[in-house]
Amino acid sequence: MRIIDAHHHLWDLGVRDQAWTVGLPALRRSFHLADLEPLVAAAGVAATVLVQTIHAAEETPEMLALAETSDLIAGVVGWTDIAAPDFADRLAALRAGPGGRWLVGLRHQVQDLPDGGWLTAPATLRGLRHLAAAGLAFDLIVRADQLPACAAAARAVPELRFVLDHLGKPAIAAGELSPWADDVRTLAASPNVACKLSGMVTEADLDRWTVAELRPYADVVLEAFGPERVMFGSDWPVSNLAADYARVLEAARELTAHFTASERQSIFEGTATGVYDIQ
Repeated sequence: MRIIDAHHHLWDLGVRDQAWTVGLPALRRSFHLADLEPLVAAAGVAATVLVQTIHAAEETPEMLALAETSDLIAGVVGWTDIAAPDFADRLAALRAGPGGRWLVGLRHQVQDLPDGGWLTAPATLRGLRHLAAAGLAFDLIVRADQLPACAAAARAVPELRFVLDHLGKPAIAAGELSPWADDVRTLAASPNVACKLSGMVTEADLDRWTVAELRPYADVVLEAFGPERVMFGSDWPVSNLAADYARVLEAARELTAHFTASERQSIFEGTATGVYDIQ
């Protein structure tokens, strides 16, 4: 089965600091494409989607230029301020620059905001509609308490493909399903939303997590969205806090083993290909 890893990161601390890694020794170093390539080769991953890490205007052009030189990166989810008055010009500049053809979507670090109100602000909705008209997707990197705002945005811009990152960050380590599960089901009721089966191991007990601990959360998402709207993502190298690349992929395989071959093909390739229009 062909596998697309729909969510990973790369960064070079020599080029730009990643302040959020302070206090996380496992992540407080540079991670290059050359570090990832042997891992995905050993895992049988054919293509990946590279995702932004911080709000830095220079980061996305760098990622697009890297994709232009890589046989592995099949898409880039970048960042530019979608609520900016000149968003249309910013987006056009990204697409016109080196590697611009690899831009498949944008995201904004909503998880760092006090609430989800940014998602439904008039300026944001205007930008989201422009993004939809451009044929691109929007990743939702949010906390669990921001899921209702995600649902409101998805209803407000039904023509846009939304992608929920990391299941909306449920409190797996605490074993809490409510109200996250109900909020996920409400979000999934909008047919223009997909979800990444990603980021679970770092929301669980980092040192003692098990697939059994992850299963209730994966089952909610897989039932709510269906395999045709769920895609695998490693969240490497953030996932290194809890597991190596091979173990993250193996956990996803275990969590989806009860699906048919066709349904697993959707989870590990088809959904990402469709949502991100990967060629």
